[in-house]
Amino acid sequence: MSVEPIIRDALIFGCLLSLLSIGLTLTYLITKVPNFSHGSIATIGTYVTLSSGEILGASPYAFIPLAFLLGAVTSLILYYSAIKPLIRRGAGLVSLMVATIAFELALIAALNMYADYVTKTFKIASRDFILRKYDFQILGEPGVFVTSPAIAVLLVVLLHIFLTKTKFGVAMRAAIEDQALAGVLGINIRRVYVVSWFLSGGLAGLAGAMLGLWFQADPGYGSRVLVSIFAASVVGGLLNIYGAILGGLLVGLSEILGTNWLGMAFGTWILPYKPVIPLIAMVVTLLFAPKGITGVKWRSLRFRWKA
Repeated sequence: MSVEPIIRDALIFGCLLSLLSIGLTLTYLITKVPNFSHGSIATIGTYVTLSSGEILGASPYAFIPLAFLLGAVTSLILYYSAIKPLIRRGAGLVSLMVATIAFELALIAALNMYADYVTKTFKIASRDFILRKYDFQILGEPGVFVTSPAIAVLLVVLLHIFLTKTKFGVAMRAAIEDQALAGVLGINIRRVYVVSWFLSGGLAGLAGAMLGLWFQADPGYGSRVLVSIFAASVVGGLLNIYGAILGGLLVGLSEILGTNWLGMAFGTWILPYKPVIPLIAMVVTLLFAPKGITGVKWRSLRFRWKA
């Protein structure tokens, strides 16, 4: 029995949004920088999928490691070229945010140039494309429907093992809690910064590669999905990596299913307003649970309800 298409879309988007949210939350936890170029870094992975399928005629899944690596390297370029020098000079939050926005604009320009090159050289559509034909089937379902949750679960397990069982993971957790104290204890804070930005970009590239297998994309796709990424991180709690996973699932499911329900109730004219749903989720969370759903003391709320 096949899954309803809208349920399938929601689960795929929710799982991949979780990966994007983990990356955004990770760099914010370590360096306190909200990375506004995170979505466009993911779009790099989308164009790796396009290139592997349309140009090379190969399975995009074989190029997922390349998408991870390109996303990670791009994130490190941002860190070394802008974030690190600004932090060293004592720049404030606004300056760091502006730097990520400027990098975002540069990435969009580079992606547009690559899209034009691909179109002119190989005569293929490089804008508003969907690459579902390059996916495989598992029991009548698309491969991305199975692999996206599997990768999300695997990464959660690996991330937990990394943060709790490895020496560097414990050092990273210590840096998250108190960087000054961690430095006194001999933890290399700079190395923690580098690893966090590397992992963040890699997860973005990986998620972007898989998003390109199922959703329509173009050079500006990352900018449009950025609202959803921030909403997922805020809903889950910007100070909790595990909350980012839950936030991604909740926002992803509500965005796809909510838009579908509104479309059926009020007409298709409402579909372009899909980004309003994650915006509402973000605003409601900031008003009633500023620390996200993982920061809510649910036990005390339960006792108050009983009283």
